[in-house]
Amino acid sequence: MVSSVELVRSVPPHVPTSRVYDFDFHNDPLYAEKGDMHDAFAHLLSNAPSMFWTPRNGGHWVVLEHDLVAQAMRTPEIFSSVRQAIPAMPVDIVMPPIMLDPPEHAKFRAPLNKAFSPKSMQEISASVRELAAELIDNIAADGHCDFVGAISEPLPVLIFMKLMGMPVDRLADFREWVHQTLSNTPEREIAYGKVAQLMAELIDARIKQPQNDLISRLIELEIDGEKLSRELLLGYCQLLFIAGLDTVVNGMSFAIRHLARNPALQEQLRADPSRIPDAVEEMLRRYPIAMPSRRVVQDIEWNGIELRTGDLVLMALPAAHLDSKAFPDPQRFDLDRDNVTHITFGTGVHRCAGSHLARIELQILNEEWLKRIPSFRMDPDKKERFHAANVLSIDYLPLVWTI
Repeated sequence: MVSSVELVRSVPPHVPTSRVYDFDFHNDPLYAEKGDMHDAFAHLLSNAPSMFWTPRNGGHWVVLEHDLVAQAMRTPEIFSSVRQAIPAMPVDIVMPPIMLDPPEHAKFRAPLNKAFSPKSMQEISASVRELAAELIDNIAADGHCDFVGAISEPLPVLIFMKLMGMPVDRLADFREWVHQTLSNTPEREIAYGKVAQLMAELIDARIKQPQNDLISRLIELEIDGEKLSRELLLGYCQLLFIAGLDTVVNGMSFAIRHLARNPALQEQLRADPSRIPDAVEEMLRRYPIAMPSRRVVQDIEWNGIELRTGDLVLMALPAAHLDSKAFPDPQRFDLDRDNVTHITFGTGVHRCAGSHLARIELQILNEEWLKRIPSFRMDPDKKERFHAANVLSIDYLPLVWTI
């Protein structure tokens, strides 16, 4: 892997020394030192400025505190989503609506709101439950599994691939491509090319023979009375590919990891499954995984910080949700927490369009897993594996239980 040291540049003149803190969100040594990526962000909150500039990955700001993150995400006139990638995108592509600002953003966001509405997602909940039960039953008698490979990867990814109209037999290839697109390695550009080629082929196939899938609906979509250009259609599909094949996988993995380390909580939820929705919300609050980025589009003093046009900003949601000013005793998992109004799915105009599907999948997964698997724990003879990018990921989660 290419070290982010190769991407370091000098500190800009407008950044004071007091605001410089060396942190590499892809490969920081703090992850290994703490043994837990969320603990690493808790350490940052205690030791780094609330918003600091790091020279890693080309140089960018990192926002840690909850209120600052929320404020920035709700202020697109300062923090733009256009050309905001950290490091910069290796290819010239626009992925609507996530790479657009208001007012253009709204007309591209509306079709996703409809496609992923609560009603539409409830209609597929039976399919989610059926697949979850099947996957869990496949490994229940074994007494052990890698949860990622057996459950959290195939469950949400297969559901999303079917929604999109993608070939489900290529799950392993597509997951690898997603990891590469989110990396800071030379493979990133190659992976974007592979995704673009795949989506171009699927678009051509659906133009010739439409199906009951999301790609076919996007082809027929009209915005301002016109169908999408080939470029925008391809960008739309690439965005959905990257977003749909990664985030829920990791949300599920962190949730089950927490349960594996807390047998009393397992038993509480088995005894009273009506508390599972509350547990899901606290899991989302306690273990956020996404770190969206923005680009500053005006010279401004913002919360006492001098920002310049072109500055890149990383919104560290895993830190924001461990901010004691927003959540008392934030590292404690509290099923009865009064304030569970988290921004794990983002806030403002770019709030995650797939949040309804994610919640349904997380709730069903917890229900079916706790119903079918007895008390389980981390495998003491094997070590879990993680990696970090704009999304915090668990690559391997070994669990054991007594049959």
